[in-house]
This record gives sequence, structure tokens and C-alpha cells, in this order.
Amino acid sequence: MTQLRTVQVLGGGNAGGSAHVRSLAGGLVARGVGVTVCAPAPLELEYDFPGTGARFVPVPRRGDPATVGSLRAVCAEADVVHAHGLDAAVRTALAISGRRLPLVVTLHTRPRAVGARGRVTRMLERRAARAATVVLGTSSELVDRARSRGARDARLAPVAVPPPRPDRPESKVRAELGAVDRPLLTAVGRLERGRGHGTLLDASHRWLGLDPVPLVAVAGEGRERARLQRRIDGEGLPVRLLGRRDDIGELLAVSDLALLPSSWEARSVLAQEALRLGVPLVATRVGGTPELVGAAAEFVPYGDAVALAAAVSRLLADPDRRRRLSAAGPAQAATWPTEDETVAQILSVYDELTRPSRPFTA
Repeated sequence: MTQLRTVQVLGGGNAGGSAHVRSLAGGLVARGVGVTVCAPAPLELEYDFPGTGARFVPVPRRGDPATVGSLRAVCAEADVVHAHGLDAAVRTALAISGRRLPLVVTLHTRPRAVGARGRVTRMLERRAARAATVVLGTSSELVDRARSRGARDARLAPVAVPPPRPDRPESKVRAELGAVDRPLLTAVGRLERGRGHGTLLDASHRWLGLDPVPLVAVAGEGRERARLQRRIDGEGLPVRLLGRRDDIGELLAVSDLALLPSSWEARSVLAQEALRLGVPLVATRVGGTPELVGAAAEFVPYGDAVALAAAVSRLLADPDRRRRLSAAGPAQAATWPTEDETVAQILSVYDELTRPSRPFTA
């Protein structure tokens, strides 16, 4: 029996998708599957795909005409191609056009574009959905969205990402942040519109009246950084923009609360890591977040700074409620699929799609 060969294609814009592909690559290789990961070169340094036993092929970022040609060459000997995210899906569909090659597309998030860009994005979504043999959505909402865009076969596939592994002592991390004797509130995400950082800064005004004043630590980079920093400096807000970090698990592990104020999420990595670590989470009731966390979080409406400020203030003043959420987090996380279960589900899809021409069993 010949080895199943897969190509995993990443666009490079989603941390959860990249972490999932690394986990998936390792699980597939361990099961005897040949895996090639195609992604922008910087992701090799960040996620070490070759460390899983997969072959890594750098491809240009989106917008580069050379991308389609590079993917076409790599996919020539594949049995199944699996694209992660809309950009990767569109380029991969072009690269394998005209070939009888199964294309699996996993949607990890939904586009945020509006107006003219939104119309173009919807066109690309339709193209990707109709080109895919199977679309996997990481939340029920994404599955419904794929079906509305014309997907022939759309299924729920809630992916797992590796649990965080904090290494440094709590006291050292908090001292570095300047939060030894004050509550630490942590948010993680790209600094871009739709992530709720403006609402977070609005809420932080109200926390100036607390004693002690909590420190809000925001990990992530993006084009909104300069604007947010001007607000923080000009208004004297208790917020630190930490930039890109590779120790998110450690940051969360020492935090009193985790904050997720964004306009939409599917399976937020921040929410998953916070609940696994038993860190109380305050999140907006949007997208797949309620489906993911259940009752193990405090929910607020998106864009409501008053509600966000009040929820945080209540939790900081209520240690019993924090303890209950801390216990509920790991219990909820135990209901999520494991990495092994995620790999098994996706491998069963590959098996189904390749069975007519070449049977394969793990």
C-alpha cells in the first residue's frame, strides 16, 4: 500500500490556523502520512514545521503572482490538498484547477472586510467554497456560512491547538510587566479594527478609579498600534502594548483575568488557553465563542465599554466568582476534541476522499 501524500497550505494570517497545521502535520506524520507544508517563509521559523517530520516549502505571501505557480508544482504529486483560510483556499484552487485532486478547505475565521472590499471577499468565498471537495468549519456559524456560499459538502470540525506550557515562575513574569501588587488583565490579538481594542481602552478609563488600578497587558502587533499608543499616552491609561510575544501561555498563566473584546471569533486561541489554565475569561458574546466556552466565562456585548468595565470590576471584587470560573474553565476544556481526535477526524476525511482510487487506513 502506497503512502498517502498531503499538502497543507497556509496563507500566514491566522495564529490559530498556523498552530493547528503544526499539530495536524505532526499527527499525520506519526500515522505514516507524507506531509508537505506550504507557507510564507517566516512561519517556518515561528512554527518549526520540519520539526514535526513534515517537508516545508516556502511560498510567497498572498498577492504575489508566483504563489500559484509554486503551489502547482508542489501539489503535482499529492493525493489530497488541504488549504487553511480563505486566501490559501483561493490560491490553491487556482493552482490545482483542471486536476482531479481532492481539495479540503478549513475555515478558521471569517473575513472582516466591508464595503467594496467586502463584495470582493464574498466573491472569493463563493469561489473557494465551490472549488472545495469538502469545507470544514471550526464553528457552526462558519459551516453555515460555507453552505450559504455554495459549498457542496460543509462539516463541523472544531480543531484543537496544543495546550500552553508556561515555563517561567509567576513572580518573574509579573515583575517584568510591573504588575506585582496590582491585578493583571491580559488581552491577545492583532492590533487591527474589529478586535475591540478601542472598547478596551474606553473601559480602562473606568478602572482608573479602582484601588489598586489594574494593569491591562495587550499582546499583539498590527497597523493600529500607533493610534492606540497615542490614546494610552494622551489619556494616561493603565494599558501596556507588549507587541508580538512568544510566551502567551506564560502571560495568561500569571493573569487575574483574560479579556476577549473582539467583534467575532470562531475558536479563539486566547479563550482556549485561558480556560485550560483556569484563568477567568471575560468575552464578547459573538461568533463561535459561546459555543466554545459554554458557561465558563463572563459575556458582554461587543463594543459596550460600560458593560466590559462593569464585568471586570465585578470579578475583581468577587474572589468566589473568580474561583468558580477558574474551576469551570478546565472542565469545559475537557469537552473539546483532543489533538489526536482532531487528526483522526481529518484523516477520516482524507480516507473518504481518496478511497475510490487508493484505500488508506491509519
